[in-house]
Amino acid sequence: MSSQSQKIVLASSNQGKLREIKTIFQDQPYQLIPQVEFSVSDADETGLTFVENAIIKARHAAQHTGMMALADDSGIEVDYLNGAPGIYSARYAGQPCDNQANNDKLLTALQDVPKQQRSARFQCVIVLMRHATDPTPLICTGTWEGYIVEKQSGVNGFGYDPLFFVPTHDCTSAELSPEVKNQLSHRGQALRELAEKFPTFLSHTMRN
Repeated sequence: MSSQSQKIVLASSNQGKLREIKTIFQDQPYQLIPQVEFSVSDADETGLTFVENAIIKARHAAQHTGMMALADDSGIEVDYLNGAPGIYSARYAGQPCDNQANNDKLLTALQDVPKQQRSARFQCVIVLMRHATDPTPLICTGTWEGYIVEKQSGVNGFGYDPLFFVPTHDCTSAELSPEVKNQLSHRGQALRELAEKFPTFLSHTMRN
């Protein structure tokens, strides 16, 4: 295997997301390199699902680098809001993306909504493309169930973590240690599936 084939470009500029992915993937024999190191800009997320947007981002990075590309598209779905913010989670309060503005908007949208109607889940789709025209990319998913609290709590994580209550641990995601969060989270689930399926996926690459 060439050193080039061991490198994977990470199709994201989100520092919190990059940190989590690198931590979870650190035991794998592949070098993950953020797309910014290749001067690759963020792709326009024009899809209507997490799967579509993850594919768009991975293809964009693969096209610009000629490398295998890994992309994550994730967000939070709130049942009371019919699944919103969903794919628009990062830009829920508009552009440029602002975590605090997004959290404030979500709290306002759920003002006076009782706890039993505040159920929510984080969704994550991870896509790995062997090349920009890969017709069968590897797609892995993860789901993390919880509900939205009435005020922010915790300083760890990023995004909606201070609002996402984890019933199994009786705290918000932002109150979990990074190690525990990575074991439980939607992204951790998807990346563990990726790590499990990656050797078979790569063997197909080497035969082609």
